[in-house]
Amino acid sequence: MRQNNRGKAVDLRIAQQPEADELLGRSPLAAMVGMLLDQQVPMEWAFSGPYSLAQRMGSDDLDAHEIAAYDPEAFAELFVTKPALHRYPGSMAKRVQQLCQFLVAEYGGDASAVWSDAETGAELLKRLKALPGFGVQKAQIFLALLGKQLHVRPAGWRAAAGPYGEAGSHRSVADITGPESLARVRAYKQEAKAAAKAAAKPK
Repeated sequence: MRQNNRGKAVDLRIAQQPEADELLGRSPLAAMVGMLLDQQVPMEWAFSGPYSLAQRMGSDDLDAHEIAAYDPEAFAELFVTKPALHRYPGSMAKRVQQLCQFLVAEYGGDASAVWSDAETGAELLKRLKALPGFGVQKAQIFLALLGKQLHVRPAGWRAAAGPYGEAGSHRSVADITGPESLARVRAYKQEAKAAAKAAAKPK
């Protein structure tokens, strides 16, 4: 748990693993890396990845400067070593390193600088979309996570986050606060996937 820049303690329950969630709650970079890893794997696996990575790097946190400067092959090995940190460990290792290199170049290696002085939700969304590996949907979901659980709420943040910003929704990782909400989000995703598959069938 950490104190965010508005003085409120942050207690996340996304990874469903106390040590991993504790890291997510105090480390902006860990939360951002978890969001980056959140594709084609269960949400808990993605968001426990930052903790596993930090452990393999011999630290209790992630450092953008260290990751950016890491030998690419050695860094990929940290992901590939069993149990692998992702279904596609090699490509995701590359993406995480690219993200950290971008943060070093644009924000001095401080992930929280992406949002700390954003005055509007639209501005923050633009910054998030510029991050390597963050498309529109991923940027909106992370914006919703920042607003709903990390108390980062520039003017218009809900609108900028699109449907993921809606209060009371269970559409994404931004809405996970424990096992029950995780199950509801997973059910929503399965329903949406089934609907999209049905819509794609030729009539």
